[in-house]
Amino acid sequence: MVELYTHFIIRWRYLVLLLTIALVMIAGYGGQNLGFSNDYRMFFGPDNPQLLAFEKMQNTFNKNDNIMFVITPKDGKVFTVETLTAVKDITEEAWQIPFSTRVDSITNYQHTVAEEDDLVVDDLVPDPSILTSADLSRIQFVAINEPMMVRRLISPDSKYTGINITVQLPGKNLNEVPTAVAYARGMKAKYLEKYPQLEIRLVGLTMMNNAFPEASQSDAQNLYPLALGFIIITLLLMLKGLSGTLTTFLMIIFSIITAMGLAGWLGTRLSPPVMSAPIMVLTMAIADAVHLLVTMKHEMHLGKNKVDAMVESMRINFWPIFVTSLTTVLGFLSLNFSDAPPFHDLGNIAAIGVAAAFVFSITFLPALITLLPAKSTREVTGKYAMGHFGDFVIRHYRPLLIGSTVVVLILVSLVPKNELNDVFVEYFDTTIEFRRDSDYAAEHLTGVYYIDFSLGTNESGGISDPGYLRNADKFVQFLRAQPEVIHVFSLTDTFKRLNKNMHGDDPAWYKLPDERNLAAQYLLLYEMSLPYGLDLNNQIDVGKTATKIAVTLKTLSSNEILALEQRTSAWLQENMPGLEGFGTGPTIMFAHLGKRNIHSMLKGTTVALFLISMVLIIFFRSFKYGLISLLPNLLPAAAAFGIWGLFVGQVGIALSVVTGMTLGIVVDDTVHFMSKYLRARREKGFNAEQAVHYAFNSVGIALLVTSVVLIAGFMIMAQSHFELNAGMGLLTSVVITLALAIDFMLLPPLLIKLEENGVKKV
Repeated sequence: MVELYTHFIIRWRYLVLLLTIALVMIAGYGGQNLGFSNDYRMFFGPDNPQLLAFEKMQNTFNKNDNIMFVITPKDGKVFTVETLTAVKDITEEAWQIPFSTRVDSITNYQHTVAEEDDLVVDDLVPDPSILTSADLSRIQFVAINEPMMVRRLISPDSKYTGINITVQLPGKNLNEVPTAVAYARGMKAKYLEKYPQLEIRLVGLTMMNNAFPEASQSDAQNLYPLALGFIIITLLLMLKGLSGTLTTFLMIIFSIITAMGLAGWLGTRLSPPVMSAPIMVLTMAIADAVHLLVTMKHEMHLGKNKVDAMVESMRINFWPIFVTSLTTVLGFLSLNFSDAPPFHDLGNIAAIGVAAAFVFSITFLPALITLLPAKSTREVTGKYAMGHFGDFVIRHYRPLLIGSTVVVLILVSLVPKNELNDVFVEYFDTTIEFRRDSDYAAEHLTGVYYIDFSLGTNESGGISDPGYLRNADKFVQFLRAQPEVIHVFSLTDTFKRLNKNMHGDDPAWYKLPDERNLAAQYLLLYEMSLPYGLDLNNQIDVGKTATKIAVTLKTLSSNEILALEQRTSAWLQENMPGLEGFGTGPTIMFAHLGKRNIHSMLKGTTVALFLISMVLIIFFRSFKYGLISLLPNLLPAAAAFGIWGLFVGQVGIALSVVTGMTLGIVVDDTVHFMSKYLRARREKGFNAEQAVHYAFNSVGIALLVTSVVLIAGFMIMAQSHFELNAGMGLLTSVVITLALAIDFMLLPPLLIKLEENGVKKV
């Protein structure tokens, strides 16, 4: 059947080549629909409970995506005429940043003072040029002693200051974030030139959003050429001919174009995980071609012409290639169980690419390779060496079986040393400007992590109730006592300041009002005095039934964040059972994502394992050998996580998808080895030792080369500036390395041992 099919493909090869090119062009045309996603919300599914809570918060209060200018005077003094002039200039222009709705800085902070019976609300620094030394000292004293500013807009040592721009993106097109960021960067360049005595850095959620596509584009520019170059060199060294190298290279490129083009037709958005898909497809597509071409060269070495050699190669390899492609596709499709949609996209694109590579390998490759010259009949380099290695394994199968089993069990025992943990700002490595600037801001001025708490009363105007204010203030004091907290932004501080102002600025009155009507009047008077854009909509809902308390945190791991959330929730339930209180924000969302992803991927891996098991049992026509083949496919991932636990110990969102993904990949080696082993037993009547030697001799070098290519491809991915891709690439490389070792040094001894124990029927 396969022979007839192959003869058909070769007979109509010109038509096959034309149809292949046409289909690739049609699929690739969809690539024009691809665009980069620049919203961190892409990592959360529509039903994610933390995302829903976050959207509820944003619907109640103003959105708080932001860009912050972190300003460092080189003389270490913020409160000078020169620096305050620069801060005021930047503050005034920051209102022009696209989609900006609010700008907060030490210069436009709405300072309140009492003048007899009047409340005066004005910028803390109206005109820096007229300030005296005494004025500067007074302004500094106010700023570093005002809870609303210190550790948020000004550092306690007065060496660093920030200008925070609230950005509300309509979310109608993909150029909103780049537009806002480009304007902010233009301002930075402008003011660095105008005020050379300053250092300026840009941080905030909008900058983080923009860092995602920038990291993706950086990977595409740096890693793709490296991967392609490596593949070309490997093919030339192994196949020792331009025909096989060219055919394989074109097949790989066609697979990538098809996968990415169809992703465009499906409306997929590019993200850092998705941008690793082409490298995955590139490294995996080579395996199909290598098996076909290596066998073809072997048959030509035995004297066949290239057409007959390709027909025989297809006969031997068609079904193993089909099965390995199917299992790899199933492994990648298991990523659809992930709680992070970008990993759905990665899995689907990689699955499409692997499927396309299979189709091209059984159509395009035999059609083209039989058209091109193929004069060399030299045996593939390393084939005889692999046969000798097989003999070594056969001679020492007992100690290898015991030794390999012990090593694997030791590694598996180390798996519990891993802990599920993540630090989401460290998704970007230090080559990314956003990461460096965020680390700097967290060290010197304020944190980049935050949690927003909403405290509701279910009563219109209820936020002016003295009992509510006392409870809210207790909560604020509790938060400020937590070691993870840098700053707490709360309306209760405003009420205290207004109460002091309305009592002649007497410090003794810096406390919450005792009467509801009085508190409501203070709030109304203050709101009426605020300029446009600096109102209290970021702290109070429309009906004045709830307030938002914004908590800025140190850079924490996901476990530390979850511990703080649990501690805070317990405090609210115990001390404020009558109030509606919940905390949310990107920090909480990312902290929960890792654990949610682990649980969802356990389901995905289980489903993939079951389906792959069924495929192998059917393919090997043996329940026993189908189950035996699972052993070298499950152990590599478990052992790899043991190594990871020994040397790293932190498992984040990306690593949680590795088991399911690699399950389909590492099956490839086992399928090819076992298929050759069983072919020798069933067709040639060999015993187990002879069949193992046959498998090593016929497919060993191909397995070695394809594994090396896979390892190198994923190691190239490990060089990504985006930590999720880098960690995933590194751990996958370890899994594939262990899979090759287990297939060569544990599986063959196990097969021989089973025959000793009476398993002779195959």
